[in-house]
Amino acid sequence: MSIFLIDEVDVQQALATYLHYIRKQKKLSRVALFEKSGVPAATIKKFELTGQISLRQFLLLWQSLDDLQRLYSLVQMEKTLPKTIEEVIKGEF
Repeated sequence: MSIFLIDEVDVQQALATYLHYIRKQKKLSRVALFEKSGVPAATIKKFELTGQISLRQFLLLWQSLDDLQRLYSLVQMEKTLPKTIEEVIKGEF
């Protein structure tokens, strides 16, 4: 049995690596991405190297490189269907 432990730094770096990869795939320089997203090129460089960025700037980059709806869907609560008639009547779903 394997146990994998990840922390916030691992996730930050994975997100930075992913957006860096997408930027390269789209053949965008950091300056071109700045022009598209409004996030300064120096901030993009720092993010790609360290994973450090504000949430707002991260969302601007994601929106410029990928589908923001994909990211948004990760935090949506799934609605469960009622299992009994009592749940329907009480609105417990």
